[in-house]
Amino acid sequence: MNAILGVSFFILGSLAVYIFQKKRFKKMTEEDFVCEVVQKAFLKETQSDHNEHNLVRALLKSDDFIKDLSLTAKFKGMIVGYILFTKVRVGEETLLTLAPLAVLPRFQKKGIGKSLIEKGHKVAKDLGYKGIVVLGHAEYYKKFGYEPASKWNIKCPIEVPDENFMAIELYPGALENISGTVQYAPEFGIN
Repeated sequence: MNAILGVSFFILGSLAVYIFQKKRFKKMTEEDFVCEVVQKAFLKETQSDHNEHNLVRALLKSDDFIKDLSLTAKFKGMIVGYILFTKVRVGEETLLTLAPLAVLPRFQKKGIGKSLIEKGHKVAKDLGYKGIVVLGHAEYYKKFGYEPASKWNIKCPIEVPDENFMAIELYPGALENISGTVQYAPEFGIN
């Protein structure tokens, strides 16, 4: 009898959790799902302030936000990856910054980040942008053609190792006459 009662409570409890989650998901916007992915992706990252999801929320409302460069990766209808490119200024020129790139931990190392970066580069080039800067893991971004931004005399507004502040030209020679310190959107809080 106790076993039957225990199983009944378990089933009812599971059903209640399922109904609660379903109602919660119905109320969530795409922005909420994106921010959840970003938060989970950076949860165990040691080089993080774990505030990237709040940065995304702020950037989505920023004047430097570009809807076409806010990209998601989906698996069976669920958002599993996200990348955002926003405008930055270098002297008189408008470039882009890649921040953040996030993939849910169980979907990492499956090419999702690579696909998002490559698609973002293509869209950015099609929109007429010349280049992109990124502050991140040098070994990872090198795979996509990023080089130290110092090659073009493009500087980060904060002190970081040279190999971690990188840039990429979206077509040959695009960054040749561009130099100076990057001015990020105010939402980044690093100018």
